Amino acid sequence: MTGAKAEPKDKDEAGPQDSDASAVIADVPDEPERVKRPGFVYFLGYGIMAPVARIVFRPHIVGRENIPATGKVILASNHLSFIDSIVIPLVATRRVQFLAKSTYFTGTGFQGWVSRTFFTAIGAIGVERGAGQAAQVALDAGRAVLEAEGAFAIYPEGTRSLDGRLYKGRTGVAWLALSTGAVVVPVGLIGTQEIQPVGTKVPRIRRVTVSFGQPLDLGHHGHANSGKARRQATDEVMAAIHSLSGQELAHAYNESPPVGTLNRLAHRVFPRERL
Repeated sequence: MTGAKAEPKDKDEAGPQDSDASAVIADVPDEPERVKRPGFVYFLGYGIMAPVARIVFRPHIVGRENIPATGKVILASNHLSFIDSIVIPLVATRRVQFLAKSTYFTGTGFQGWVSRTFFTAIGAIGVERGAGQAAQVALDAGRAVLEAEGAFAIYPEGTRSLDGRLYKGRTGVAWLALSTGAVVVPVGLIGTQEIQPVGTKVPRIRRVTVSFGQPLDLGHHGHANSGKARRQATDEVMAAIHSLSGQELAHAYNESPPVGTLNRLAHRVFPRERL
């Protein structure tokens, strides 16, 4: 999950316990928060943006029929560009929600209105980012969407790949699937980094490929409280994404190195599961 560095451990997983991360899982409420239904802004924005995007960017879409028409579904995708969070909702066959920084919804003036309207139109959910609470906020928001029988998009890598390689998946996607019973549809994006490369503000017109794989039922891996089950389920999802995207594998997590001597030492001595 975006911004979360800690991951829970349990009896099924070797290594020391991480009590702070365990609390993130344990404190997720049993009853999901109410999810807002799409309003006029969403339908107006989607009705205009979707056909325009298809005409301008001419996306090559494969396997769209693999997205279940109803019920809980997680769209788990590789992540190459900011534009990914726009492409997926616009080409999917049902409303897809994903997480976005809360600042996109709190701006003032005309620019703030444009940002708020745009992100509402593409189904974004505003969440606060902050150390220690980011994982819980993200899990709460995703779980709420799924418990409302919705579709939720997530990037298991945690953040976009700057070198084009596919990084190791964080296990938040598995926890959400195993704890809610949602199926996971792997998504492979190809070429989105060419539309808006890192550091550019104006999107370029480039054709992209969006491939939706067969839905994965991860229940056979075990319970959501099992670290081993979460890891194996996540690896299955990442293997499916890799088969669709064809990216080179990085065999590592996509994250900034720990800063400071103490943080680097703790990172080595107390390895943590990534959410």
